[in-house]
Amino acid sequence: MTVNLMTLPNGFRIVTEHMPGLQSAAIGVWVLAGARHETSEQNGIAHFLEHMAFKGTETRSALQIAEAIEDVGGYINAYTSREVTAYYARVLKDDVPLALDVVADFLRRARFDATEIEIERGVILSEIGQALDTPDDIIFDWLQEKAYPDHPLGRAILGAEERVRGFARDDLTRFVGQHYRPGNMILAAAGAIDHDALARAAERLFGDMEAAPAPEAPAARFEGGESRTVRPLEQAHFAMAFESPDYGDPLIHAAQIYATALGGSMSSRLFQEIREKRGLCYTIFTQAGAYADTGMMTLYAGASADQLAGLAEITIDEMKRAAGDMRPDEIERARAQMKAGLLMGLESPSNRAERLARMLQIWGRVPPLEEVVDRIDAVTLGDVRGLAERIASRAPAALALYGPVENAPSLEALQKRRAA
Repeated sequence: MTVNLMTLPNGFRIVTEHMPGLQSAAIGVWVLAGARHETSEQNGIAHFLEHMAFKGTETRSALQIAEAIEDVGGYINAYTSREVTAYYARVLKDDVPLALDVVADFLRRARFDATEIEIERGVILSEIGQALDTPDDIIFDWLQEKAYPDHPLGRAILGAEERVRGFARDDLTRFVGQHYRPGNMILAAAGAIDHDALARAAERLFGDMEAAPAPEAPAARFEGGESRTVRPLEQAHFAMAFESPDYGDPLIHAAQIYATALGGSMSSRLFQEIREKRGLCYTIFTQAGAYADTGMMTLYAGASADQLAGLAEITIDEMKRAAGDMRPDEIERARAQMKAGLLMGLESPSNRAERLARMLQIWGRVPPLEEVVDRIDAVTLGDVRGLAERIASRAPAALALYGPVENAPSLEALQKRRAA
């Protein structure tokens, strides 16, 4: 499988990977404009735009957009993250030109009809309400807010309800004009793809866009803090975050291995000690997330109110212990899980296309899989232990609690336990 990359004169990038034997392809445009690129007044507008993309263009109604793809058996979707907004489709190989035409149509010629804006506003407000009713969802927004206060990374992707209620057509077109620039876009495709044909089509559809710089996102700084929301729920929800490497840091793979060994699987330390041996919870996990200039290792658990204090204290103790006695076999198991997850995932053309766009966003190139595997293999026990010590004892931390958490330990108390 060969990766092909080209850049149009206006800065629009096209990256493809042909996968022999497939009859279908995944294709999409990743716009490097997500929630962290919003001002406080724009909070939620990147996500609002994602919804409006499917609500009609100058040449297609909302129904015609859906029918164009579904008539050929494909599907189309989108998502908004903190750093990108992605619009993508999966179709059979003969329908790749159609899929690209549809995506280009709503990216460049969305109508933003006033009636459709009001309809979608109601849909998004319902989505916000649903998130508020889902404790193990909303708690991560509160955790993010405390990790990055007064910064776009700390705001909810869905946006604040009062902001969403006020968005008008001019707000949407202004954000598009600021951020949907050709140099901020990546067309990624994988599967049954003819690179040259796709590049010609992309040049026709996007080549006339005017090259212009997009505003840069403000630099992030992990600060930390505590959020505690008391509600009469059946379960207490506990989430904690620690500053960890950004995705350009040489220790990013060590952070991912550490998170996997600590709480990323059934064999991990926290799962075995807290769930299997002590029965203190049903769900507990850790994960290492990263952005362009910061990162956060996140830990979540749900427990009964009377068991939460013990769970939190044991979690801190296990993190500290891992800094001194993380074993080689634990590292090797986590390493194997990472590599298997990476390689198995890339059997899907959708995941391949996602990787192409993500790597181009991060590195400005697509490193060979062998290079990524080599980086994972290069992580040493010393790397993981050193990072574990930093995260367990010195890294800034944030805490979010939700439910019957009146008597849950405070961040201050947990910080003292970290320092002890």
